[in-house]
Amino acid sequence: MVTLASADSALKSFYLDAVAQQLNTEVNPLLAKIKQSTADVWGKEVRRLAQYGVNGGVGAGTEEGSLPAAGGNNYDQFVTTLKNLYGTIEISDKAVRASENSAGAFVDLLNAEMEGLLRSSAFNFGRMLFGDGSGILCTVSAVTGNVVTVDSVKNVIEGMTVDVLDADGDQVTGVTARRITAVDRAGKTVTLSGGALTGVVAGCTLCVQGSHNLELTGLGAIFKDDGTLYGLSRAERPWMVPYIKESVGTISENAIQTAIDYLEETAGSRVDMIVCSWGVKRALQAVLSESRMQTDMAELAGGYRTITYNGIPVVADRFCPAGTMYLLNTRDFCLHQLCDWKWLEGDDGKVLRQVPGKPLYTATLVKYADLICTRPCGQAMLTGITEK
Repeated sequence: MVTLASADSALKSFYLDAVAQQLNTEVNPLLAKIKQSTADVWGKEVRRLAQYGVNGGVGAGTEEGSLPAAGGNNYDQFVTTLKNLYGTIEISDKAVRASENSAGAFVDLLNAEMEGLLRSSAFNFGRMLFGDGSGILCTVSAVTGNVVTVDSVKNVIEGMTVDVLDADGDQVTGVTARRITAVDRAGKTVTLSGGALTGVVAGCTLCVQGSHNLELTGLGAIFKDDGTLYGLSRAERPWMVPYIKESVGTISENAIQTAIDYLEETAGSRVDMIVCSWGVKRALQAVLSESRMQTDMAELAGGYRTITYNGIPVVADRFCPAGTMYLLNTRDFCLHQLCDWKWLEGDDGKVLRQVPGKPLYTATLVKYADLICTRPCGQAMLTGITEK
């Protein structure tokens, strides 16, 4: 007979490893390429030494002259707080009891819940990789009842739970934890559950529930030329500023190669992955086709297949900003984590727990991690590309 105890055991012993593997390798080809490590984690923080420049103890001299003065490596310390990443499944008591005499039915029930968790995780963690850590999804331009017109629907999907923030980043009173019930991608409108959105005006933003300024340090935070990153000022450290080329227009081999050559010349960095929007990928394919340049296929970790540019995989991602191409040396990136995905356990060691006052049981996967790029100057971004 299937019981909650057997379900709990299945989640721990059977599903955890399989789900963790899929979350780490199949969510996103960029994430699958990035190293994951428990090194440099100290308590609730990641403290990573980042080397820049070269050792200063090298020089020429005379046969009997003094040896070069020692000059050690240059280091700065990156400090960031581990971000709390959660994924929750929910099973009703009724569903458990209905399948208690059928192991097959119960397995189907758990499989369906885990597949739903994977789909949601693939969306949200893929989105975080390209975000700036703020959790902000889009900006409101108009409001009618419980329907908002936004600047972009790239980061939203039906079923998400969101808060609405005002222009100062504070929650709009009474407009929290609203489910997205419909997304009109052509009209760029989002319908939220509940009544009229009182207090919501143009300039407000939609943010993932409870996540404001608590998400991963994604590419949106790394690819800036001002402000701070990992607690350090970019104004005082030019090596923390990536190569950024704006208003590119029509994409060309020259624009891409110029960025690649610049990174290798100035930072000794070799690009091993190109990430862009779907429209930019189509524009690149058109350029390569016109120039009759050979475009081989490459197979990436997680089973992804894609075209290449001069042997470099070109990956299109739905969350990459429109008209944008990133040229990355993924060896400079690491997802530092306290541990891999684990079930959140209660004092009794159980992962399935009843929701207080409801005939529901929930289980939550958790991971404490943040993304660090140790050499921002070894990365490049082209923006303002005309899409196809």
